[in-house]
Amino acid sequence: MTPAPPNAGGDLFAANLTGALLAVASSAFIGVSFIVKKKGLRRAGAAGTRAGVGGYGYLLEPLWWVGMVTMLIGEIANFVAYMFAPAALVTPLGALSIIVSAVLAHFILNEKLQRMGVLGCVLCIVGSTVIILHAPEEETPSSVAQIWHLATQPAFLCYAASALAISLILMLHCAPRYGQTNIVVYVGICSVIGSLTVMSIKAVGIAIKLTIEGINQAGYFQTWLFATVSATCIIIQLVYLNKALDTFNTAVVSPIYYAMFTSLTILASAIMFKDWYGQSISSIASEICGFLTVLTGTFVLHSTREHDPTLSSDLYTPLPPIYWHIQGNSETVGKQKEDGLLSGDFITVVRQDYFV
Repeated sequence: MTPAPPNAGGDLFAANLTGALLAVASSAFIGVSFIVKKKGLRRAGAAGTRAGVGGYGYLLEPLWWVGMVTMLIGEIANFVAYMFAPAALVTPLGALSIIVSAVLAHFILNEKLQRMGVLGCVLCIVGSTVIILHAPEEETPSSVAQIWHLATQPAFLCYAASALAISLILMLHCAPRYGQTNIVVYVGICSVIGSLTVMSIKAVGIAIKLTIEGINQAGYFQTWLFATVSATCIIIQLVYLNKALDTFNTAVVSPIYYAMFTSLTILASAIMFKDWYGQSISSIASEICGFLTVLTGTFVLHSTREHDPTLSSDLYTPLPPIYWHIQGNSETVGKQKEDGLLSGDFITVVRQDYFV
């Protein structure tokens, strides 16, 4: 990449600032969307079958659709942010959506935010501020062909090949065997594929930005290749993220997914776009410390969140005691219940080897 002109520093700072503001706005919209969709789900659940047990009544709930539109606005803002700023700046700021949703949930959904949760919010804000102040300056490529050159460097090709190999192993070998018991399988697929998603989306975003500025990029086959890769990766990512959320607790999935996805995205961006090239050791160390601070705040915040109060209590109601009647070798062994709730109910086991 050619050296930047003397006045490029101010332009790069302005681009970083624009990207940071868009990322913050994106986090706000996405954080609000979580709460609005949750309200819509509660209304739909009160009128029919809950979504958690297979109901689709929320599709007829206007409030849920308002939340979806709000999330779409946030995702568009996030997409545009990648046009202006490096992924090392934009991606960690996504943690702010967790703060927004946690604070709004405290006041709107009555999901109380504990004192440690407040500390988690503060840590996220402090870490995000450090990242913004020490964000790397990234030059915008002048064409899709230049982005293609960056994507076909040996270092990034090695990363992409490793990511694809790991994803295929997780999808084809690990997911059928361990997906339902090990959270790292589904979340790992989402995170590894997600890092490639961000790189391809950033390439498409830059192509759109250059086209709007009058430098048409639609004639390059690389533009459509990046768009195809983006769509494919997004679909795979959504499929396995839904599997993770359906199988494991959201409060566990979210921080693990954020940690893995953000780490791999920053690594991929550093390899492809050389985000940290030319930065001092102190700046790089500050960014890493800022990211670790955000990561710590995210874990603290999620670890102190209360369980969803909308879950039906009958799902967790203890089963009534059972009277066991065991028969073998002409002997009968029974355990009498202390209460009389199921006085006539028992399970009969005819042979002792049923317990082997």
